[in-house]
Amino acid sequence: MPSRRWFLRTSGMAVGLLGTSPMWMVPAAAQSTDRRKVLVAVFQRGAADGLNVVAPFFEKRYYQLRPSLAVPAPGPPNSGLDLDGRFALNPAMQPLKPLWESGQLAIVHAAGSPDPSRSHFDAQEFMESGTPGTKLDDGWLNRAIPLTSDNASPMRAIAVGTQIPRTLRGDRNAMVVDDLNRFQVGSNDAATLLKQLYAAAPDARMKAQGAGVFDAIRSIDALRQQPYTPANGAQYQSEFGRRLMQIARLIKGNVGVEVAFVDLDGWDHHTNEAGALPNLLRDFSTSLAAFARDLGDRIADVVVVTMSEFGRTAAENGTGGTDHGHGGVMMVLGGPVKGGVMYGKWPGLEAEQLYEGRDLEVATDFRNVLAELVDGHLGQKTDRVFPGFTPGAPLGLLRRA
Repeated sequence: MPSRRWFLRTSGMAVGLLGTSPMWMVPAAAQSTDRRKVLVAVFQRGAADGLNVVAPFFEKRYYQLRPSLAVPAPGPPNSGLDLDGRFALNPAMQPLKPLWESGQLAIVHAAGSPDPSRSHFDAQEFMESGTPGTKLDDGWLNRAIPLTSDNASPMRAIAVGTQIPRTLRGDRNAMVVDDLNRFQVGSNDAATLLKQLYAAAPDARMKAQGAGVFDAIRSIDALRQQPYTPANGAQYQSEFGRRLMQIARLIKGNVGVEVAFVDLDGWDHHTNEAGALPNLLRDFSTSLAAFARDLGDRIADVVVVTMSEFGRTAAENGTGGTDHGHGGVMMVLGGPVKGGVMYGKWPGLEAEQLYEGRDLEVATDFRNVLAELVDGHLGQKTDRVFPGFTPGAPLGLLRRA
């Protein structure tokens, strides 16, 4: 008889019901009526150039370090979008400016991992595990989910993509969703076989896992059969946008989502940054703005945090780009966010202020940002989520309930 793993690989399922090891699942109704708090993590893979995402246009040194790449100071056409008289959004990020003005977007500059690695692979692992300098098998976002819950959903942790990200690996269950519209479990015979495989499981834990899998299948299949039109005129225009739309659809479908993850690749701009970065930022910003618009009043329950493994060098290189750096920028948006504010200490760009004489310093540990969201939004203890780390004073990113 085929194994469960073989079946899930070969049955034509467009949704990967991928548990982590071990998988603890509490069977739940296919759809709940309660509105849950949701944390969405967006990973910018490749090391985003924080200095050109949010430009410190008040710094004369910024323009000296980047004579051809610096974002023009606000004023002329195609110049930076003034935020507070000191910092400006890249002009390609116009779709996010209304969220800043409405107080739903906050920015933490000079944020990142204190680990000195400039290896994409290592730095991404450290950030996704939430333990700089130490590689763990599980991730901070998985540890941020309660281990047990009276009304736990098998769909409370969602990654949109084709494989489970490190940040969602761990002893809480997580699902990988590719495209809800293509969701299927082969044929009725295939579904029957899957039920038989789980029913024949040797222990109660695996049988419970099977029950959770079928709850998830029923929930997603019910959503798939309902035509979906983004609300409030929201328009998703790219693959990244489509992935965010899947998350919005699941949140509004009340299937029990509590955490979600999506990533966007392509931020490693060693050459031609002036041509490539604006296009990527336009996609990034248009998609996030559409997500917020689509959620409508559900944005009151949702916080989105963006991060990248490290920033870029303060100075441009000789090939029209920037190289692997240190400090970067994080963004937090959503209804509970106290936005329209630049958070964190600015370390400066003078030679003596740069990390190792070349990079923006990390003045705010990324775990301080995440810990505030895990505690203040999800209500989880941070010592379990970020082992060995004691957060500093909260930045004040969230509004008080």
